Amino acid sequence: MLAGRTVVVTGAARGVGRSIAQACAAAGARLVLADILAELLAETAKDMAAQGHAVRAVPLDLADPAAIEAFADDIAAHEGTVHGLVNNAAIATGIGGPEFDAIEIDTWDRVMRVNVRGTWLVTRAVAPLMKGTDGRIVNLASDTALWGAPRLLAYTASKGAVISMTRSLSRELGPRGIGITAIAPGIMRNEATEYVPAERHRLYETGRAVPGPQMPEDITDTVTFLLTPGALALTGQVLPVDAGFVFT
Repeated sequence: MLAGRTVVVTGAARGVGRSIAQACAAAGARLVLADILAELLAETAKDMAAQGHAVRAVPLDLADPAAIEAFADDIAAHEGTVHGLVNNAAIATGIGGPEFDAIEIDTWDRVMRVNVRGTWLVTRAVAPLMKGTDGRIVNLASDTALWGAPRLLAYTASKGAVISMTRSLSRELGPRGIGITAIAPGIMRNEATEYVPAERHRLYETGRAVPGPQMPEDITDTVTFLLTPGALALTGQVLPVDAGFVFT
């Protein structure tokens, strides 16, 4: 499905990002993996390389604009061309719980700096490498932005911004032949959501049209399809991929 295509995945060291990277590799893609967790990222890339996949790891801090530009320069020097970008990296752990009037300003700014500005800057830096490639971008949003999850305002607002950014970028990137889509998963069972109260997990797991937990592997087929040339007709859309918790 992705044979001959080079795909960049941010936040790929663990959890959702790692699962997406593994699925893309299984579909034949060459991978460039990025994450701020450099040691864990190197282990992930080593494991995938041992399975015979073409993969390269590049540590990246989305809060650092200069590092993002250097990241794109590195890809240009090594891979030259990019066919797919998955903007998965985000701050999610440890920012839920307080009501809106108890959120620390520094926390709010940090979430927006990484989840919103970081997504924009990575897209801005990598999109020029997609010229003439039928490039595809997948942004990881969240269904919290679709149903208005309480006590998670900074994260919810940041993912709402990612959705709006996706729609606007679709009109700017479309004339270049680049498609961009957002997916909005629900809460998953992984290391990034261990802090989420049990009652929130129960809300999701009993409220889905297909009841039960959602795992990172449950979204990977959707992501790999959206990275194919045939997904262009879905540009600008937001797709809830949450087993029927939210309908649009």
